[in-house]
Amino acid sequence: MYHLIEFNTAFTADLEVSPKQRLERLRVRKGTRAYVCLRPYVVETAGQLDEVADLFFDDGTVTRQVPFERFRFVD
Repeated sequence: MYHLIEFNTAFTADLEVSPKQRLERLRVRKGTRAYVCLRPYVVETAGQLDEVADLFFDDGTVTRQVPFERFRFVD
């Protein structure tokens, strides 16, 4: 299921275009909206737990381990 999200902060993401290609750098601007399918999970960093998600964009690309603080769901 795809959800419309909006990014809260500007950041650089590593974008997977194809498993056989190198990662591409994508500059995400604050306020950018996108339709994504999410796969949420928790990772442990520096002794604390962080909620992150892999974002599967509707064009077939993927970015991984995006913290939930960086985006919000649009109603």
